Amino acid sequence: MKNKYLIGGGIIVIFLGLMGYLFTQTNISYENDFTQVMHTSKTIKATGSMVKEKKYNYDPQKHILTFYLQDNEGNVMKVLYKGSIPNNFESATTLVVTGKFSNGYFHASDILTKCPSKYQEEYTESSNS
Repeated sequence: MKNKYLIGGGIIVIFLGLMGYLFTQTNISYENDFTQVMHTSKTIKATGSMVKEKKYNYDPQKHILTFYLQDNEGNVMKVLYKGSIPNNFESATTLVVTGKFSNGYFHASDILTKCPSKYQEEYTESSNS
């Protein structure tokens, strides 16, 4: 009878420890200032807009996408992403990249594109009257 309680208690302790560890690993913060992104070694979500003047490059053989991202302060960083080009990448107004900054590049493991809504009403001079 006592062994059942010890085994059950051990399973609960292991489960709680595992949950605590997973919670600390998935605690990813958002950052809009690339100077902060460049000085951290943690996995982070960086938000910015793609620099259209600097063309993106996609190597279909290696599946590597490189492009430049700009924050609200005008800071620019180069992003490397291994994978396919995300949907609506070219028309995206804002990109959220998840990854780590190292060796002068932001190594993205995930890219989220935010595009203007096709249902959003466009502002015109006639609608202002």
